[in-house]
Amino acid sequence: MPSLLAVFALVTWQVVADGPLLGPDEQISRALVGHGPVGLAEFFTDLGNMQVALPVLACAIIFSLTRGIRREPLYSALAMAAVPALVVPLKVWTDRQGPLTEATGYYPSGHTATAAVAYGAASMLLVPHLKRSWPMLVAAILLSAATSIGLVLRGYHWPLDVVGSWCLSGVLLMALWVAGRRSRRRSSSSTPTDRGGPGRGAG
Repeated sequence: MPSLLAVFALVTWQVVADGPLLGPDEQISRALVGHGPVGLAEFFTDLGNMQVALPVLACAIIFSLTRGIRREPLYSALAMAAVPALVVPLKVWTDRQGPLTEATGYYPSGHTATAAVAYGAASMLLVPHLKRSWPMLVAAILLSAATSIGLVLRGYHWPLDVVGSWCLSGVLLMALWVAGRRSRRRSSSSTPTDRGGPGRGAG
């Protein structure tokens, strides 16, 4: 987590101070914009829409609740709520202009953060109930990566906008994972165990 915060701070500083990293960032963006199948790239960007990502997380939350799990779904909802709470003020503060527009407020990428946290949190909720965890985790990574690729190819965001959101999302997901692990430990430690023998004072 410290390394993610350090990279996020570095990228944010570069954006605010118009640092030297913005030159290569803009060059990479111009080299990539317009490449690849337009329809597929647009589909990838839609994966980061609230209308798409939130129902996926909502289904995972409902599934966990039906299994009698309470804390982890709550933590996941809080992590998702933290995305706009963090991203919107950062967009206003950094005031970065977009690649193909004069409009500002493009750093960090809200679509990237939405996709990463929604799909990542959903995978964390579902993995404990699956025999194999890696397919769900891989799916979450691929969906988040596809969103980021689509945003850059369509010229909706600079690459550094996406990198900043990856770091921010990574911090939220790591905090969610730690909170979920502690919750499971408390639940397991509070569960009474049957030792199979007579109680004290029996007989």
